[in-house]
Amino acid sequence: MTVETAGVRLHCAGPVATVTLCRPDVLNAQTPAMWRAMSDFSRDLPGDVRVVVVRGEGRSFSAGLDLSVAGAQGPGSFAELSTLPEQECADRIAGYQQGFTWLHRPDVISVAAVQGHAIGAGFQLALACDLRVLAEDARFSMAEVTLGLVPDLAGTKRLVELVGYARALELCATGRRMDAAEADRIGLANLVVPNAELDDAVRDLTAGLLAGNRDAVVEIKALLAGAAGRSHADQQRAEREAQTRRLRDLAGRGD
Repeated sequence: MTVETAGVRLHCAGPVATVTLCRPDVLNAQTPAMWRAMSDFSRDLPGDVRVVVVRGEGRSFSAGLDLSVAGAQGPGSFAELSTLPEQECADRIAGYQQGFTWLHRPDVISVAAVQGHAIGAGFQLALACDLRVLAEDARFSMAEVTLGLVPDLAGTKRLVELVGYARALELCATGRRMDAAEADRIGLANLVVPNAELDDAVRDLTAGLLAGNRDAVVEIKALLAGAAGRSHADQQRAEREAQTRRLRDLAGRGD
């Protein structure tokens, strides 16, 4: 199954879905229409999808927000958003965030395949994924501050969780560029490979993720995703409960 709309494409092949930003002529700069399309993709996923790969066509993952759209006067522009009542503006942004947050879904593991620029919204899209495989030429920047804006596409909590408050503040408040080697060093990357090996590395990682029992992987993701918000005792209880479900299921005694 392949669906393409608004500069983004969803291709599903068995247990693997691939979301591709397909505006290579503008380095996959993103628009509100793309965010709405990505949110719709969540509802289009077949039930057997286990891994979602997010990538960009051409030489960059995504150069961030398409300023030719945001800076215009039409729907989704800064000018339009600034005229909305506060709650309506916040609600509009909540809809945009859904294009990113569905990649947190408990029943799939999402993998960003990042080459070239991952700027602003591009950085946040990579952060929305559970795992990140980087080409050696990957470059990150949380550049919203240079426009007088804040990162608002669900990337700030993910960034703090991955690199800590002080590093996240420095990256967001300066908007500076960070290369793949630094991203790897501070914990943003699962793997850094030569550009020519990016596709193979993502395929190998996907195969590894698919090799395990699906229900066990879903339980593992839930355990780890919730660990930061639990005490040691609560986490241990969650482990016991998850293992009890797995044992009963494997014995044919599940609900």
